[in-house]
Amino acid sequence: MTVQNPYRTQPPKAFWRSGVADVHFADMRELSHPLSLRSDDRIATAGSCFAQHIGRALRERGANYLDLEPAPAYLSPSEASENGFGVYSCRYGNLYTVRQLLQLAREATGRFEPEEIVWQKGDRFFDAMRPSVDPVGHKDPETVLALRQEHLKKVRQMFEQLNVFVFTLGLTEGWTNADGSTVFATCPGTVAGAFEPEKYRFKNFSHSEILSDFKAFHEILMELNPHARVLLTVSPVSLAATASAEHVLVANTYSKATLRSVAGELVASLPGVEYFPSFEIITTHANHGSFYEPDMRSVNLFGVHHVMEHFFRSLTFVPGELHKVSAPEEHNAIICDEEKLADFQS
Repeated sequence: MTVQNPYRTQPPKAFWRSGVADVHFADMRELSHPLSLRSDDRIATAGSCFAQHIGRALRERGANYLDLEPAPAYLSPSEASENGFGVYSCRYGNLYTVRQLLQLAREATGRFEPEEIVWQKGDRFFDAMRPSVDPVGHKDPETVLALRQEHLKKVRQMFEQLNVFVFTLGLTEGWTNADGSTVFATCPGTVAGAFEPEKYRFKNFSHSEILSDFKAFHEILMELNPHARVLLTVSPVSLAATASAEHVLVANTYSKATLRSVAGELVASLPGVEYFPSFEIITTHANHGSFYEPDMRSVNLFGVHHVMEHFFRSLTFVPGELHKVSAPEEHNAIICDEEKLADFQS
């Protein structure tokens, strides 16, 4: 008599040999649980650089993609992207850490005001929370503050209107003011501002901190929009540099492992939160690094297309279908503040 155990009833995808070793990486299936999405769902995106690919693919396929801060008509598409328009659903730039997301939601709902909002570079002034969205800056601090207030109104509207919020977890590393009450998008002195050791400090967020931050954000989202759903991903793009004492490879592994663990716990504990494995699809050694550029950090065109094919294959559209598009012939520029850190290597 055959002894029964739980593994005997598991499907082929549950075993490494049949799920990975005996399958070409391009033919892997069932990597994601089915993701329910209506073709008329209002979708918003935010997060690290890789999230830009998801938003772009959704727009290309005719999804109901929210853009609360559209570009002025006089800007070309490349100029619009360089100025933070159309990159995400609002002009918040890259939100690399969950603490940034929580801080933005708190600020947009009147629960928080950053200790420092304006940075200076030369004779120009920048929004310290999103210094890259206006590359040339502004003539005075008052303009920065006024534009930020308008931006925050749009952010709140986005949270209130969306049906699905796609957030890509990017980094555990960030920079805060001395007491840790305000987190910044970039290290002061890299894009704008000036680094002063007594004013700023490096912060490498832990699993428990990130988990707590996202749950606090989720509470705010549910207050504004009780039926909103969240789709989490983890960016497969590696750290460009680390401010920790670790080798960048070790620092990157800690960061991605922590974020993936947090995502798993959030899916298990929060209703309406799902996960899509873009990180696993790109980083698995089964594809022999073929989805990376020569720098072994940036995801190449084929990797992006491969991820998006898995993404759309996992969706259940009710009613209607989003139209399929062929792989783009070239990369559109991805706006990535973190890449600038490589410029500071001595």
